[in-house]
Amino acid sequence: MLYMSKYGKRIIARKLREKGKSIIVIARDLGVSKSTISHWCKDIILTSEQLEKLRKNKGVSWTNGQRIGSETNRKKKIDMVLNSEIFGRKNIKKISNRDLLLIATALYWSEGSKSDTTSCWMFVNSDPQMILVMKKFLISVMKVPSDEIMCGVQINQIHQNRIRKVLSFWKNLLELDSSQMRNPYFIKTKINKVYENYNEYFGVCRLFVRKSKNLKYDILGLIKAMKKEILSA
Repeated sequence: MLYMSKYGKRIIARKLREKGKSIIVIARDLGVSKSTISHWCKDIILTSEQLEKLRKNKGVSWTNGQRIGSETNRKKKIDMVLNSEIFGRKNIKKISNRDLLLIATALYWSEGSKSDTTSCWMFVNSDPQMILVMKKFLISVMKVPSDEIMCGVQINQIHQNRIRKVLSFWKNLLELDSSQMRNPYFIKTKINKVYENYNEYFGVCRLFVRKSKNLKYDILGLIKAMKKEILSA
C-alpha cells in the first residue's frame, strides 16, 4: 500500500466500518492494529444486517455471544437516546421571551465579546443553531432591525479555495444580504491534519450589530445581574 498519513487511514477506516466491514479486515487492509481501528470506530454502530453479514463471512471471528452483546449495547444506546429526548421534551416546553433573554445572556457571558477594546455587541461561535438562537434573541427580544445584523467569518487558510461556499452557508442560514457579510478573516496557522469533516466545516461566525455599543453594555449589565442573583441565592 502507498504511504498514507495516520489521519488519512482513520478517515478511510471509518468509511469502511460504516459500510459494515469488520475490524479485522480493515486493520489488515490498512496495516493498522485492530485495537487502533476499534478506537477509531468505537462510536459507529452497525445495523443488524451488517452484523449478521459479518457473522456469516468466512475468516471473520464473530461468535454468537459477541453478536448478542453488540446488539444489546446498540439497543441500550438507542433507548438511552430516546429517553433523553423524552426527558428534554418534558422539561423544555414553550420558550418565552424572558426565557430567551436568560438563555442569550448566559450564552453571551460564555461566548460574547466583553472586552473594552470591542465597541459593539458581538457573539462568536461555530455552532449554526447557536448563532440562530442569538439572531432570534436580537430580533424578538432586543428589537434589533434585521438589516443591522452583520456577519463575519473566521476560518483557517486551508479553506480558502472553498470560501464562497462557506460565506454562502452563513449568508443563507442567517438570511442576510451580501452587504451584511464582512470579508472573511483567514487564520494562518499551519494545519498538518486532514480532518474528515473538511467539506462540512464552515468556520467561526462573528455575529455582530452595527453601532451597538449601548446594546453591548445592556448585555453586560444583564450578565452582572444574573451572576449576582445566582451566586447570592
